[in-house]
Amino acid sequence: MLDLKQIRENPQLVQDRLNSRSVGQYDIQQILQLDRQQRELEKERSHLEARRNEIAKSIPKKIKDGGDPNSPEIQVLRDEGNQIKATLSELDPQEKDLKAKLEELLLALPNLPSESTPIGKTEEDNVEVRRWGDEYIPQNPNILPHWEIGEKLGILNFERAVKVAQSRFVTLIGAGAALERALISFMLDRQTKAGYLEVIPPFLVNSQSLTATNQLPKFAEESFKCESDDLWLIPTAEVPVTNLYRDEVLEASQLPIHHCAYTPCFRREAGAYGRDTRGLIRLHQFNKIELVKLVHPSTSEAEHQSLVRDAEAILQALQLPYRVMELCTGDLGFGAAKCYDLEVWLPSAGKYREISSCSNFGDFQARRGSIRFKEAGKKGTQFIHTLNGSGLAVGRTMAAILENYQQPDGSIAIPQALRSYLGRDLLTGAAT
Repeated sequence: MLDLKQIRENPQLVQDRLNSRSVGQYDIQQILQLDRQQRELEKERSHLEARRNEIAKSIPKKIKDGGDPNSPEIQVLRDEGNQIKATLSELDPQEKDLKAKLEELLLALPNLPSESTPIGKTEEDNVEVRRWGDEYIPQNPNILPHWEIGEKLGILNFERAVKVAQSRFVTLIGAGAALERALISFMLDRQTKAGYLEVIPPFLVNSQSLTATNQLPKFAEESFKCESDDLWLIPTAEVPVTNLYRDEVLEASQLPIHHCAYTPCFRREAGAYGRDTRGLIRLHQFNKIELVKLVHPSTSEAEHQSLVRDAEAILQALQLPYRVMELCTGDLGFGAAKCYDLEVWLPSAGKYREISSCSNFGDFQARRGSIRFKEAGKKGTQFIHTLNGSGLAVGRTMAAILENYQQPDGSIAIPQALRSYLGRDLLTGAAT
C-alpha cells in the first residue's frame, strides 16, 4: 500500500511514477478528494467533541456556583450538547464510509517503481544485466521438449493427472519423483548454508494474509479458494512466510530476517489462457523454494542484490545457462518497486524462460500487513522492507535439466551437484 501522506504531499510525483507503469490506468484524484473530505470530517468531529466536552464541564460548574439547574441558560447548553451528540452520531458512519472507500482505492494502487527501474512499456523494454553459462548450452540439434522426453522415459504422466484432476497437472513417476525430491533437498541445503532459516508454513492462508502480500483484491481470480472457509491455497510461500510477522513490531536488532521455505504452490493461471499448455512451465500445482527477507530500509538495495545472487547460485551449481533481466516499469509486478528475473535456457524452444523473479517491495507490503520495527533509543516505529524470490521453481528447473542434459541416446545426465542426492549419474527411465 502506498503512503497516503506521500500521495497528499507529492501528488504529481506519485502520478508520474504510476504513469511510468501504464499511462492513464491509475488515477489518484479520487483518492485526494476522499482524503480531503475525510480530513474535513475529522476536523469537524474534533471541533464538536471539544465543544461537547466544554459543555459537559460547564453545566456542573454553573450549578455548583449556585445556578438554577432548570434555568434557560443551562437548558440552552443541554440542548446544544444534545444537538452535538446527534450530529456526531451522523458523522461517525460517514467518516467510516470514507475511510473504507479510501482504503479500497489505496489497495487497488500498485507500488511505485523505484527511481532506478528502467522506464518501459512491455517485456521488450526489459534490460539484460548479464548472462552466465553460454559454454553449457548443448549443441545437440535434436533435443526433445522436456514433456516429450519425460513421457518417453516414463517419468512424467500428464494424461493420468488430467483424469485425476484436470489439465495443467502432472504426475511424477519413479525417477521423475525422485528428481523432484532431490532438487527440493538440494535447493534447501544450499539456501540454508547461505544463511536462510528454513520454515514450513501453512499451505492455506486467510484473506488478510493474501491482502498483506498484495494478492488480494487484485488477483483473486488467480487463486484457489476453499468456499466453506476464509482460506485460500497459497500461490507462493511468500504469502505465509511474510505474514508470520504481520501486525508485529520487531526490534531493529532482529533484522535482517532471512527465510527459505519449500511449499507446493497453486495458481489458476487465469491470465495465461492458451500459453504453455504443455509441459511443466505453467501448471496449476507446482513446487517451489521461496526466499523471503525482512530487512532494514537502509540495507534494502544491497539485500536485493544478494537475493539475486543466492538464486543464481543454484543455477550455477547445476550448470544451467541463464540470464538476468531487470524488469522495466511496464512489466513490473503489482507490488514490486524493483525486480530482476532469472531466465534459464530451454534448448527445445531456443530461448530463455523465467525461472525466478526476485523482487524488492520496499515498505509496500509492510504497510498492508502492518510490519514495523523499532530502533533502540529512538521514538516511534518504521515499516520494514520486504523482499522475495524463487530459489528456485522446482518444476521449471527439472524442465531445464531434462533438456539441457539430454543425451543423443535419449537418456538424461544428472548434474554433478545432484548425483549424491539422487544416487545415480544417468536417468534412462522411470526405474533408473
